Amino acid sequence: MTAEAQTGEGPAAAGLSEPLVMIPGIFGDAVLFGPQMRALSGVLPVMVAPPLGGERVETIARHLLDQLPPRFALLGHGLGGVVAMEIIRRAPERVARLCLMSTTPLPDTPDQAAAREPQMIAARTGRLEEALRACLPADALGAGAHPSILTSLYEQGLMLGEAFFITRSRAMQRRSDQQASLRRYRGPTLALCGGADPITPPMRHEFIANMMPNARLQVIEGAGHLPTLEAPQEVTTALAHWLAAPLEDADMRAAAAGAQKVSEEKTDPPATKAPLPPLTLTNPL
Repeated sequence: MTAEAQTGEGPAAAGLSEPLVMIPGIFGDAVLFGPQMRALSGVLPVMVAPPLGGERVETIARHLLDQLPPRFALLGHGLGGVVAMEIIRRAPERVARLCLMSTTPLPDTPDQAAAREPQMIAARTGRLEEALRACLPADALGAGAHPSILTSLYEQGLMLGEAFFITRSRAMQRRSDQQASLRRYRGPTLALCGGADPITPPMRHEFIANMMPNARLQVIEGAGHLPTLEAPQEVTTALAHWLAAPLEDADMRAAAAGAQKVSEEKTDPPATKAPLPPLTLTNPL
């Protein structure tokens, strides 16, 4: 296990075959990952899986596993990170590599759980924008973040509606401790956060990286809770390094080989399967 903040050019992910699945948080969707989707979707399959399926993380994870590819790279932000942890608890062999961003493996404290109730009441009584602003206040972003970042997220939350906000808030409120799941997972893992994030600060991600056998820590200095939008190039570079990381654990390599064999057996004819182009850090945004 290593914990470090890497910068600069990294290796190309030649032969990378698993698609990338990204799960957003409470009131985000693909907008949250827009810059990374533009950069990475040209070299590997990329999809956004919204955290739908119920008011508990367990039911959301089960719902997603029924729809996701047999094997994939998994990135989760906020609530999406919590769902990602439940996915590796249920089906670690399907997750080739894991990125946990602006999230925590710990359940809500009683005070945190209680603080969500006024937000859900506000959403239920026609004050959804007030609830969104309370859930993600302006000071959750770094000092240099452009105001349009929050505006776009609030607009998206309003479009999704009160039911989505309440359901996802309940899931966060009722989530379980996932420390054991993280300790067991063997795939290449990136714990990424903004250095100025007051909601899930760097020390929480250092805690994640230190408990996992094949994880590293990446802190994006100056960014807050939304590093994908506050520092898009730095996050994309970090993801490229993570996606290029080798599957060092024997169990993970065996799972990858098995998934590739299944995929090839379903291809007709096998010779028509074209390899993906290499992922490089020069891919334009």
